[in-house]
Parts: sequence; structure tokens; C-alpha cells
Amino acid sequence: MKVINPATEEIIATIVDDHVDSLEEKYQQLKSGQVLWAKKTLEERTKILIRFKELLKENISFLADILTTETGKPLQQAKNEINGAIARITWLTTNAEKYLSDEVMRVEGSLKEIISYEPLGVVANISAWNYPYLVGVNVFVPALLAGNAVFYKPSEFATNTGMQINRLLKEAGVPENTFKIAVGSGEVGKYLLSMDLNGYFFTGSYVTGKYIYQQVAPRMVPCQLELGGKDALYITEDIANIKAVAEATADGAFYNNGQSCCAVERIYVHEQVYDAYLEAFVNQVKTWKIGNPTEEGTYFGPITRGSHIRVLQEQIQDALEKGATLLLGGKAMERPGFYFEPTILTEVTHEMTLMREESFGPIIGIMRVKNDQEALKLMQDTAYGLTAGVYSDKQERAVAILKELNVGSGYWNCCDRVSAALPWSGRQHSGVGATLSHQGIRAFTKPKGWHLVER
Repeated sequence: MKVINPATEEIIATIVDDHVDSLEEKYQQLKSGQVLWAKKTLEERTKILIRFKELLKENISFLADILTTETGKPLQQAKNEINGAIARITWLTTNAEKYLSDEVMRVEGSLKEIISYEPLGVVANISAWNYPYLVGVNVFVPALLAGNAVFYKPSEFATNTGMQINRLLKEAGVPENTFKIAVGSGEVGKYLLSMDLNGYFFTGSYVTGKYIYQQVAPRMVPCQLELGGKDALYITEDIANIKAVAEATADGAFYNNGQSCCAVERIYVHEQVYDAYLEAFVNQVKTWKIGNPTEEGTYFGPITRGSHIRVLQEQIQDALEKGATLLLGGKAMERPGFYFEPTILTEVTHEMTLMREESFGPIIGIMRVKNDQEALKLMQDTAYGLTAGVYSDKQERAVAILKELNVGSGYWNCCDRVSAALPWSGRQHSGVGATLSHQGIRAFTKPKGWHLVER
């Protein structure tokens, strides 16, 4: 497998893929390793994961360089991601004892009723390339804390980063047979689905997630899917500082080149503030530097996958043919690397794929609406259900709209954010199950009810 730098299109590494025999050998090692890992106390496991967090902090510059080189993520954004992962590990390790310890539910005379939380066993973590540290720690950290062994499959577009994660976990004290990395393309991930694992946790596209769900279903083991979105944002007319809102929401749409599951992908603006919002939004995007992701101040680097340029071009062409107006960008840049201009389209409708299918790139459609009712109807018109946001100076108004939306996260006066304390979950085509929060810790356990009567 060749690892390509998306900023230069140069091959930066050649890695030997796993094969059937090597995967089977690793699985057998994980089965025996999980039993020993689960016998460690929760305190022991927690200390090891805290040490992993410290190693991330100590090596952040080195790790960020690797992440930038193989994904094209601007260097400061790479450091931001690792710092975000460190913060999530802090929350997970701080709260592990609270949510993994036995719970006494009732004591009545000689009867005691208890819930214990046992590990699932050996679980697959099939991870993503857009935020390999963040989406990785969402899964393998609570899985390890709960006493599971992890078969970790990094994306082929973030394999070097996956290898660094593996190295630092082992350096922190995770036993060799408790965490194994499966290296390769989608074929390696597909083979993991045929193995007798005790749970599957995937981050990626709806199409791949649906396939995994169908393959795993007959075995009746836990399967969680963190999939994509077509996240909507509504800007009401009662906003006092429309310029500040435009600048913040432009970042919500274009951060990491729009390659975020919860990136803003469609914006609805009340007609009374539409012109002011649009002007401020465009002006903000124009200020951001496009270029080499290793250079200081770069906001837009290359997109990670060169093949995705065609998807962006097709969405733009479809929108233009159906009457959209191109305000900014619209094409790949004529330079080495997978660079695509930040693109803004207006006069868009829901007849266009741009407003219905996930873009996962630096393009956005902005639509004028007459009132809350029209905005709500359009926001509801989607097969996805990850996040949605409303910017308004009135909380009651915003919350009333968000309550009507079938999404896993609702944002008032913010967007494109994740908190370790809250469940990260999607609905409809955006996924099944939840990571983070106490639900994300217990997702890696199977509860057992204890009925204890003293004689």
C-alpha cells in the first residue's frame, strides 16, 4: 500500500498490507490477551491510558507533522485535533470508575440487586481518516478502559498516524496482545467482518456503514456506526451581530476543508439578514490562506483524497445546471496536490444534490428563507440526522425549532463541535448508537444483573 502526500502527490511511504493469515494470527493473540487485560483492575487500566495521553502531549509536534503529511490537514489544525483527543481522554479516564463500577440498585432485607458491567471481548475499531485521533479515542480508549481487546483498523489514508497510535499505546503499557493494528485498504476491513469478533465500531460513510451493519447483523453482536451528515444551519433575523455569526459559521462550514462529519453543509438565512450575512460570509472565506499545510497561517490545505474532487465537481455542475449562482471558487486548483477552491453557491434548491447529499469538502450552499416555518421544513428534508444548529438571540425560539429536528445533536449559537460529556450519535443515515458521555463508555460493556440473597 502506497501512502501519498495529498499536498504534493508524492509517495511518502510503502506499507505491507495485512493478509488473511496475519489477521487470523493477530485475532488469536487478541483473544488470549483480552482475558489477561480484563483481569487488571480498572485503576491499572486507567493509569495506562493516562500515560498514553501524556505521550500524545509530549510528542504532539512529531505526531502533527505525520498527520499533516498524510492527510493534508493544516499543521495548526493537526495540533488542535491531538489536543482535542487529549481533552477527551481526560474526561473518559476521569469518569471511567463512575460508569464502569458495579451499581447497587436496591437493598431490601437480605436481598441486594446489583448491575455489573463486563467487557464485550475483542472489538473491531474501523476508524476514519478525517480525524483519526478524535474518532479513534472515541472508541479504543473506552473500549480498553472497559477491559476489551481492540482490533484497530486505521483508514488507509491515515495509516502512519494509526501506527503511531499503536506505538504510543504500547509504550504507555497496553500489552502487545491487547491492541493490534490491521493495516490495509477496504479489503482488510471487509475481512474483519467475517471474523468472530464481539463488537464492531465504525466511523465513515453511510454506504460503507450500511454494508457493515448488514454483514454483522446475523451474528447479533453490538454494531455502532458513526456516519456522515448533511448538517443544516438556520440564521434568524433577530441576530444583533450578523458579521460575527457569519465568521463563526463560515469556520463551521470550512474547517478541515469541510471534511468533518458535523461540518455545516447547508445554510438557511432569514431574508431580512440574508444580504448582510452573505457579504460577511464571503468576505471571511476570502481572508483565509490557501496553500502548503505545513506553512504557518494556512487554513485551506489539499483535500485528503484526490478521487473526491470529481464528487465536488459533479455537485457544483448539477447545481449550476439547475439555476444556482457561483459566488466563489468552483474548481480544482492548477497546482500539484489535491487542492480545491473554497466554493460558495447561492440560489440553491433542494432539487440539487449539493443540498441533499453529503459533500464532505470545501463547498457550501446558502439559501434564503422567509420565516421559521420554511427553514424548519427545509432542515427536516434530509435522510441524515447528525447535527443541526440555529443562530438566534432568543433561546426559546431556537430550542423550539431544534426540538422538531430528528438529529443527535442540537446547537444554539454554535456549530461543528463535540463534547466528551455528551453523547455523539446520529440518526437515520447518520448512524446507530453513541460514543462519548457515559453512554459511550458503557457501549463497550454488557450489563449483568445480580440477584443476591444472603441466608
